[in-house]
Amino acid sequence: MAFGGAATTAMASKFAARIINPIRLSSSHLPNLSLHRTPMLQLHPQPFSPFQINQRGLKYQIRAISEAVVDPVSSNKENGERSPQSWKIKMLYDGDCPLCMREVNMLRERNKQYGTIKFVDISSDDYKPEENQGLDYKTVMGRIHAILADGTVVRDVEAFRRLYEQVNLGWVYAVTKYEPFGTLADVAYGIWARYRLQLTGRPPLEDILVARKKNQDEACNDSNTCKR
Repeated sequence: MAFGGAATTAMASKFAARIINPIRLSSSHLPNLSLHRTPMLQLHPQPFSPFQINQRGLKYQIRAISEAVVDPVSSNKENGERSPQSWKIKMLYDGDCPLCMREVNMLRERNKQYGTIKFVDISSDDYKPEENQGLDYKTVMGRIHAILADGTVVRDVEAFRRLYEQVNLGWVYAVTKYEPFGTLADVAYGIWARYRLQLTGRPPLEDILVARKKNQDEACNDSNTCKR
């Protein structure tokens, strides 16, 4: 039994040595391999930014959006109007009256901020009574007229008060809402309106009407279309 144990131990030791020691192969048994070392790639890491992804596409998307946006306000600022539908009162003014134009220009400048007044020059050959509640040139030359958005016609000092209110200057004529100040203001304006042509160095209204009709007749002959 002792011999058997020793033999078993010897056999186990030899078997373990074969397992533990690596198998030795002679160089003659191996193929002649020439190994070449491949150089390592030099990587240079860069900081990551989410905005670098598809930068070109993003640039053209932004450009397309910016070109598609149109400013509806800036495209309708002519004559102090923001858009054709935004006005709340229409001012009929005499563009040939130098003193009148001082007030018109002041209101027009203020109106750039509000866009609530539409300005119509009655001295223009393109003025059409049918577009202005039937008010003809002679009538609106006599006294100031204004037209509200609902078609209501106002005149004299009330017209001024309504116009000034639209550009946040209502306090100027606020007192004329009360009597007797309203009546007194209308009387004073009536005197000015009656003599404004003479005071501004212009001919009487009758002469202006004759000259205007003559110009319109000449325009009819030149273009074969009559303007009223």
